[in-house]
Amino acid sequence: MGDFTEVLAGLRRGDAAPAALESLFSAAYDDLKRMAHQRLRRSEPVTLLDTTALVHESYLRFLHAGRIDFADRTHFIAYCARVMRSVIVDFVRERSAQRRGGDLVHVTLSTNVEDVAAREVEVIRLDEALASLETVDAGLVRLVEMRFFAGLTVDEVAEATGSSPRTVARDWQKARLILADAIRGP
Repeated sequence: MGDFTEVLAGLRRGDAAPAALESLFSAAYDDLKRMAHQRLRRSEPVTLLDTTALVHESYLRFLHAGRIDFADRTHFIAYCARVMRSVIVDFVRERSAQRRGGDLVHVTLSTNVEDVAAREVEVIRLDEALASLETVDAGLVRLVEMRFFAGLTVDEVAEATGSSPRTVARDWQKARLILADAIRGP
């Protein structure tokens, strides 16, 4: 993200918001595509989104939010992970609603619909569990967003957050255990 620091400095100087946001995304586009690709590579049957669609939908959400005040690269990456989470969860919810009788006629050409539906339910339960976890430990939620929804590795999260890889790995294990318990339910 070579130009990224310069773009952030321009934002702080008061550069025009839409142009600055476009510059910010241009500077980070390759990293965002890599994050989206890593995430979608593990879950294509659930989302049916492609890498470019996820990045572009995230960009549109940034535009509509009007929020472009990022302190640094870490803050930007964490916010992108949160936006990607939102895009994926919203897409899954929309598909679930359509499957339950939305206004479109659903024709299945695959026999593994039950598997996709089950994975969609897991994504929604994960989102609900993350909302609960955020009231207790927002840092773990940011970690899950970066690891699970943005597809960053332990080393990449450690670099982005300024933590050691060992701390990130330990917190990742803790978050997975808490979330697994929350998803399983009573």
